[in-house]
Amino acid sequence: MATLTTSTEQLPGSRARVAVEVASVAVERELRSTAEALGRDMKLPGFRKGKVPAQMVIQRVGRESVLDQAIRQSLPGWYDEAIRDAAIVPVGSPSVDMNKLPETGASLAFSFEVGVRPTAKLGALRGIEVGRREPEVPDAEVDAQLERVRESLASLETVDRAAANGDFAVVDFTGYVDGEPFEGGDARGYLLELGAGRLIPGFEEQVVGTSAGEEAEVDVSFPADYQAEHLVGKAARFAVSVKEVKEKRLPELDDDLAVEAGGYESLAELREEVRKQLEEAAGREIERKFREAAVDAVAADAQIEIPHGLVHAKAHEMWQVTSRRLQAEGITPEQYLQMTNKTEEQLVVESEPEAEQALRREATLAAVIEAESIEVSDEELLDSLRRAATQPGQKEPSEKALQRQVKKARSEGTEAPLREDIAMRKAVDLIVEHATPIEAERAAARDELWTPAKDADQSGSDELWTPGS
Repeated sequence: MATLTTSTEQLPGSRARVAVEVASVAVERELRSTAEALGRDMKLPGFRKGKVPAQMVIQRVGRESVLDQAIRQSLPGWYDEAIRDAAIVPVGSPSVDMNKLPETGASLAFSFEVGVRPTAKLGALRGIEVGRREPEVPDAEVDAQLERVRESLASLETVDRAAANGDFAVVDFTGYVDGEPFEGGDARGYLLELGAGRLIPGFEEQVVGTSAGEEAEVDVSFPADYQAEHLVGKAARFAVSVKEVKEKRLPELDDDLAVEAGGYESLAELREEVRKQLEEAAGREIERKFREAAVDAVAADAQIEIPHGLVHAKAHEMWQVTSRRLQAEGITPEQYLQMTNKTEEQLVVESEPEAEQALRREATLAAVIEAESIEVSDEELLDSLRRAATQPGQKEPSEKALQRQVKKARSEGTEAPLREDIAMRKAVDLIVEHATPIEAERAAARDELWTPAKDADQSGSDELWTPGS
């Protein structure tokens, strides 16, 4: 039996209102589960701790209080299930309306209003001309990559002279704020690259000119973006002892370098390999941009109405994705806002052009899927899961393991989004297959010809949208 049922009303401005009815059995199940969780921390005479029955908890705490907590905890999951049942693609956060808590044995009714992916009326789909340049790798780019190879194989040699920018100094230091040492302000045998700007601004400049065996006093102030907030803006003095000065020595650009860099027989062979790798990378980038431009060309020829409110909601959605990525990298959203010296709302508004383009692409690809009756077979789903689960150099997962993943996705309600992601990619493949490549210069010259509708279609993004991106 389904947990809930929905009915959907399409509203103006790419919005929808969904009425939801959660079955009474599901409500009672969540009520009991919440009561059992509360009972594990409750002490009542006659019962061991953690063994208070759910019904006793409901009697003691009150059904309404327990039910309120149960619904609050369950609502996000019910919302996701309702989205799947209603078969809509939400944009932004919903506005939820709930009238009252249900009586014993009654179902729960609530509704929500949310932005939805706009629809597109396709124009031309086949034969659209798209600029594509040929991969070119200038000699200067090859030379620059060879210089990076030299840098990677550089050695550090101790020298008997004063330290200069570009040198490395081996130092001991202890930092003081208000005359007292502070946590994290000392190091021994620290290898400091002068001019790299890795320490507090002003620190490295005051070490330049010192020699091995000398002492120096370095005065600095902690910058506004310093990670230890209690030190921001404070003045500090570091006692620095220079132990060694080392000069970076680059190897000669010759056959010996080629051997050391990867066993190549000559510099000419290394240069050819570098050029080949750069050409392959350039080819991949050209293909990515061509695919992006092909989708954008079809989107530009389609009729799509995208209200500003929907764009703003999408931009907020994108900020939430960015926030989670930053946190995974150890940076809080607050720290990022401080580093950029902007508010969350400012960043959201700045990303609105990118959000609008993402919505335009989504709508276009969804329309292509419908127009071309693109479907995703079970084998294509398994192939996609197989590629995602196979790490380089590792064995592919077994068919049984993949089938378990499909079963899990089906039970968790994520199978449909997986299939749509694959269908979207197939739609991109179809667009690219039927696009006509033309010289990049010719495409650029054509795009410079202004038309009244052009400004509305030009909003920037460097990455082609897909549902999983």
